[in-house]
Amino acid sequence: MQRMNDLRFTLLSDGSSDRVLIPILRWLLRRNGVTRAIQSAWADLRQLPRPPKTLIDRIRAGIDLFPADLFFIHRDAERLSYADRKTEIVRTISSCDWPLDSTIPVCVVPVRMQEAWLLFDETAIRHAAGNPSGEQPLEMPAQHGIESLPDPKSILHGLLKEASGLSGRRRRRFRPQMSAGRVVEFLNDFSPLLNLHAFRQLDRDLKEVIDERHWRRTVARDQRH
Repeated sequence: MQRMNDLRFTLLSDGSSDRVLIPILRWLLRRNGVTRAIQSAWADLRQLPRPPKTLIDRIRAGIDLFPADLFFIHRDAERLSYADRKTEIVRTISSCDWPLDSTIPVCVVPVRMQEAWLLFDETAIRHAAGNPSGEQPLEMPAQHGIESLPDPKSILHGLLKEASGLSGRRRRRFRPQMSAGRVVEFLNDFSPLLNLHAFRQLDRDLKEVIDERHWRRTVARDQRH
């Protein structure tokens, strides 16, 4: 149930698998001092009669259908640099006639893709693969080099397959893309990601918004009454 003092945020992402970013965004809000109840939504535009294709149309539809205090716009950097992808999003935002006075946009730009943000915890990967007690050695990537990996998705899927402990036909039937969405379920501390440039920037951007909107003070005032 929505309450007046709840903080609402919407995530507009590249695809449905990127909903794994929602717990990460919640963690960042808590880290930056938001203590009120948080309501989150993923902007699912797939069921519209004509799902919007361009980023600007997707933003407009998302804002209209999923109003919120914070509107996170996710796009993987992929082959672009972090700066170039973020500039692309910011320019698109500036072209939108949306209520910036009541809804604040925040760019979410993992380098190179969001799967990179799920490669820091071996235990979570083993749990997501359904074999938490497995002893198969996993070649986890070095944390300082995660943002330079050419294909984090393939690396994550490979780790999940290995962690499953399956072989033969059962291994061939294993669907790592489904298990990848579960990794975040076994994580409650994303602080190791603060070593990554893109994640630190998201943290800074979010802190700036929270300070600008005085959400910490609002929470404190509400708790006194």
